[in-house]
Amino acid sequence: MPIEHRDNRLHLPVPAGTIAGQDVIFTISYHGAPGNGLRLLNNIHGDRTAFSENWYNRARQWLPMIDHPADKATGELIVTTRADYQVVSNGVIVEQLDLPGGLRRTHWKQDVPISSWLYSLGVARFIVRQGGIVRGVPFSYWAFPQDADKGLTALEKDARGSFEFFSDRVGPYAYGKLAHVEAAGMSGGTEHVSNIFYGEKGVTVGNAAVVHETAHQWFGDAVTESDWNDVWLSEGFATYFTLLYTEYAGGRDAFVDGLRRSRDAVLRLEKSLPNTPVVHANFDEAATQPNNRLVYEKGAWTLHMLRDLIGGEPFWRGIRLYYQRHMNGVASTADLRRAMEEVSGQDLRWFFAQWLTRSGVPQVSGTWRYDSAARQIVMTVRQTQAGDLFRFSLGVGVSAVSGSVPAVHQVQMTGRESTFSIPTDAEPAAVVLDPGVWLLAELGSFQKA
Repeated sequence: MPIEHRDNRLHLPVPAGTIAGQDVIFTISYHGAPGNGLRLLNNIHGDRTAFSENWYNRARQWLPMIDHPADKATGELIVTTRADYQVVSNGVIVEQLDLPGGLRRTHWKQDVPISSWLYSLGVARFIVRQGGIVRGVPFSYWAFPQDADKGLTALEKDARGSFEFFSDRVGPYAYGKLAHVEAAGMSGGTEHVSNIFYGEKGVTVGNAAVVHETAHQWFGDAVTESDWNDVWLSEGFATYFTLLYTEYAGGRDAFVDGLRRSRDAVLRLEKSLPNTPVVHANFDEAATQPNNRLVYEKGAWTLHMLRDLIGGEPFWRGIRLYYQRHMNGVASTADLRRAMEEVSGQDLRWFFAQWLTRSGVPQVSGTWRYDSAARQIVMTVRQTQAGDLFRFSLGVGVSAVSGSVPAVHQVQMTGRESTFSIPTDAEPAAVVLDPGVWLLAELGSFQKA
């Protein structure tokens, strides 16, 4: 049939007599050199490879599809290569067949619908280590032979532990296998469904963001943002759930250290990216790409403060409810809010609007004194940032003696300046703000008056 290829769109005529709601199947045959979405290139060791990199709008450069995160679809990749190459892709392997002439055909099938950019293809000479079965899911690790020692160790580190943690805390894994793969031509990691790619320069020296990318299998992959405005539902979640795994596996101190680093990053980013909310307003993919570091760090901190606001147990129930409702589908920030409101019984519209749809963070400072006659601490706390006020709960730590673990008292800030009193029998050795590291704020001077 006649077709039109215009403005990066393939326009297909609908057959006569088609009615609304009716399925129409098209078979599209095409050939040629792939665009930037699929790269044929040498890896860092000089060996010829091919790797896809679809983020965030490049799948269309080699696959005919509706290239939008909301359009989830199943798919299969059948690839013929020279027999000395291995092919890895999404889903489960259907067939690997040696053909005449030194060729090999490999067939992968993705039978759970996924978003366009999460499709992937890697072709290289790999060393492949089978990782056994974890919660019913086969694991494997794929590295270039020259990187076997450090690379496979990096890919295996925390892979099983984080997978078990997310399975237990969030819900069942959605896919038929999980491969951790060293990839050429990219940096960092990319959370392709069941087939995570890690940049070769990191893997070759023993570094791979395994926990972050594994978290994405639940958030970003199984539950995908319905459009790019809500990309924080992917990156903010993966960032915070990496910290949650750190809390589980490494302890509270390691968790708090990560929170402090993340908070410091947000404070820097608020200066370098002014007027940039976490949730995009009418994102224009032609003008920019959806990710910035605020999406990661401030998105993660929003989840952390939400956990504090509604409580740990309701937070986890809300996470499981959100995942259950939207697994293998798409979701919005409003969907997350509704799940958290349902489990907490709170109206959270103000919280989500304050931390996600406006820029900035509160700047907090103040003074305190001890009133011996009234046997109480009297403190004045101020919000000193320009612009609108924030509403937040502030932990105040009171240490009876120097170096002791502070007793934490919560006060509610809604105005520009508020005065609070805390009963105590003796003058404390120290009074500090946010000792538990639960508030995203720029904490200024808080001295004894």
